[in-house]
Amino acid sequence: MQATAKFWDGIAPKYAKSPIKDMASYEYTLERTQSYLKESDRVLELGCGTAGTALRLAPNVAEYTATDVSPKMLEEGAKRPEMAGIDNINLVCADAGQAPDGPFDVVTAFNLLHLIEDLESTLADIAWRLPSGGLFISKTPCIRGEKLGFKFALLRLMLPVMQMIGKAPYVRLMSVAEWDKMVEAAGFDILETGNYPATPPSRYIVARKR
Repeated sequence: MQATAKFWDGIAPKYAKSPIKDMASYEYTLERTQSYLKESDRVLELGCGTAGTALRLAPNVAEYTATDVSPKMLEEGAKRPEMAGIDNINLVCADAGQAPDGPFDVVTAFNLLHLIEDLESTLADIAWRLPSGGLFISKTPCIRGEKLGFKFALLRLMLPVMQMIGKAPYVRLMSVAEWDKMVEAAGFDILETGNYPATPPSRYIVARKR
């Protein structure tokens, strides 16, 4: 956890200033997510970064708990809710396995889960925090087995070296099919899927706990 937090702490100021690369995909998945949220919902977001998505979703729900492993990311994010006039966001420094217990009606994780080594355990934790019928909404890059061209092939070759020198975090390479099966095996029924963007596929999933 400390090594992961250190990596994200180091890039937090730059991350906070970086524009979203695919705004159309981001806006669409936000729209789809908002359509599932109710005013009475208590939401937990894992890996909130600088709280940009939290600011967009929190006005639609009763309570919004946003967590991240990086204190520096949360420092950047803490500047935003007050400026936006939003008072129902609670920022918590914790990794996915140490998030608050809840209770929660919805758990979200956007662009996070491919960065977690013990993903099966994290999915079990997510399921534990939800009641039967609770929703798990996620967006996860899936690049294993995909024909993504020379640029991504080179990146995958360089990734272990970049990780050794602290220039890249852990990344789990998995296919869309593998990821869907993992979610179902964790005790969820998938309600909606899509790849936004399609290439490289960033898998959007809405799933209900059985």
